[in-house]
Amino acid sequence: MQPEQPHMSMSSSALSRHGLERRRSQLNDLHRFLAQQEQVFVTLREQVQAFVDRYTHSLGEHYLELDALESQLHCATHYLAEALRRNGIEVPLPRAPQATALPVLPQLPTGTTLPAPPEAGQVELAPPSLKTLYRRAAMRMHPDFAASTVERQRREQAMMTVNEAYAANNRAQLEALLLAAGESPLRVMGGNADAMQTWLTRSEQMVQGRLRVVQAHLIALQAHPMHQLWQAIAQAELKGLDPLCVMASRLRSQIQERRRELYIGQRLLPESSLAQAFLRRRVERMGVAPMAGAASSQQARRSAPAEQPL
Repeated sequence: MQPEQPHMSMSSSALSRHGLERRRSQLNDLHRFLAQQEQVFVTLREQVQAFVDRYTHSLGEHYLELDALESQLHCATHYLAEALRRNGIEVPLPRAPQATALPVLPQLPTGTTLPAPPEAGQVELAPPSLKTLYRRAAMRMHPDFAASTVERQRREQAMMTVNEAYAANNRAQLEALLLAAGESPLRVMGGNADAMQTWLTRSEQMVQGRLRVVQAHLIALQAHPMHQLWQAIAQAELKGLDPLCVMASRLRSQIQERRRELYIGQRLLPESSLAQAFLRRRVERMGVAPMAGAASSQQARRSAPAEQPL
């Protein structure tokens, strides 16, 4: 289940410390969920790829041989059709066979690195109150922390100045005293709320965008024909069946049938009535090839050949 998306009202340019911590926590939760989804994809892809490798090892040679026979058959039928046309007999040409393509699984693109947070990311964004400044100045300059008599005298003088500035509500002087004593400017004058909010928003958008990419690739992988075939074969094997063996047997039968067709097709005489019957059967199985002009137009419109799993 996807974690709740962080929500931030853009009407305010400042974030409370609690609000910042909550939003950063939500970003961390979202980032962890993204990492989990990426791992789900990686694990599933490895499982499907292992099946693809097994499938290819079991059936790949049969498909290659069948493709080669289909190509030779196409040449033989094309020769017969041309010979018949030279004899004045117009016959349709069968569609050229498509070579069996190796299955290609979706590959998750590399993610981008999140931007670095603003310097001193965990800061008190709002300027501290006058009382908070006074307490911090007292902690830094209290005489009890002196390491020597000289140091104590210096601290006593500085503490008097701190007390006077606090009594006079002189914030600027307290800030100057703290900065001179080495206090961080962020703790004295507050942080840049807009920079922190911008970083959080950008990081959230990047993580959410990456999550959409990962989930889309996961859906595509689950809908891939090889994933579905893997699940179907796995279920059949649990029942003690051997589907890959059955598929290999069917391919061997097709190979034998194509060999017989090729043997006949290479020996038919064009003037024989058997040649026309042979062509008709081939067209019935493969479909009619497009005309030359239509073929070039179709090729121009085609962006990529359709993938056919082994």
